[in-house]
Amino acid sequence: MPFTAGDWCWGLACGRDPVSGRWRGWYGLRVRGEALWALGLHPEQPTAVVSGDSPPGWWHAAGERYATRWGA
Repeated sequence: MPFTAGDWCWGLACGRDPVSGRWRGWYGLRVRGEALWALGLHPEQPTAVVSGDSPPGWWHAAGERYATRWGA
C-alpha cells in the first residue's frame, strides 16, 4: 500500500434505514491530500483532471452489468 499509517483513517457509522427500518452501516475513508501527490491523484495536479472523452455508453452499461452480476 502506498500510504503510511498517518496518511489515512477510516470510520464506521451505523443506524436504521429510514425506509426499510433495517440496520445499515456506512464506512468513511479519508486520505491526506499530500499523500495523493505521489500517485498523481491530488485534485490540484494536472494529472488528476479528466483530459479525454468519456468512454462510450456500452462501456458504462457493461460495467454496471458486471457490478450487479457479482454483487458489488
